[in-house]
Amino acid sequence: MSIDSIKAALPDYAKDLKLNLGSLANDITLTPQQLGGTFVASAIATRNTALTHALVAEYGSKLTPEALEAARAAAAIMGMNNVYYRFVHLVGGDYAKMPARLRMNIIARPGVEKADFELWSMAVSAINGCGMCMESHEQQLRAAGMSTEQIQTAVRIAATVSGLAVVLEGVEIPA
Repeated sequence: MSIDSIKAALPDYAKDLKLNLGSLANDITLTPQQLGGTFVASAIATRNTALTHALVAEYGSKLTPEALEAARAAAAIMGMNNVYYRFVHLVGGDYAKMPARLRMNIIARPGVEKADFELWSMAVSAINGCGMCMESHEQQLRAAGMSTEQIQTAVRIAATVSGLAVVLEGVEIPA
C-alpha cells in the first residue's frame, strides 16, 4: 500500500483532497520530521487502517525510530486526553477543578523535541475536535516559537488526512 495507491483510489469528487495531499506532502514550512510526524499522527487519529498503513509506509522511513514512536504516542495520548478534556470543557462545573488522574508521562518526555510532539498533538486534537486541547497546544507551540503558518500547516494536514479517511471508507483500494 502506498500513497500513490491511495491517490489512485480516490474518486473524482475527491480531487481537491488529492491535490491538497500532493501540495502538503511537499510543504516547506515544517521540517521533514514535523511534516512526516504530522501525517503519521493524523492518519492514526482517523482510525482508517489503509490510510494509516500508506502514510506510515510513506513517512515512517523518513523519521527516526524515536520520532515515529513519538508520532504514534501523540495519537495515543491525545486519543485519551481529547475525550477527557472535551468532556471537562463541554460539561463545565467542578470537573475543571478536579485532577484528571490519568497517566500522561509521554507528554513530559516524548523522545523528540517538545515542539514537534506538541505539533502532532495539535493535529490529533483538531481531528478529535477538542477545543480545550487545541488551545493548550497552540499556546505551547507559540511559546516554543512556532509561527501561525506552521501551526496552520499541521492543521491543514490533519484536515486533509481526515477528509481522505472519510472518502476511503467508501472506496476499494487496489493492493
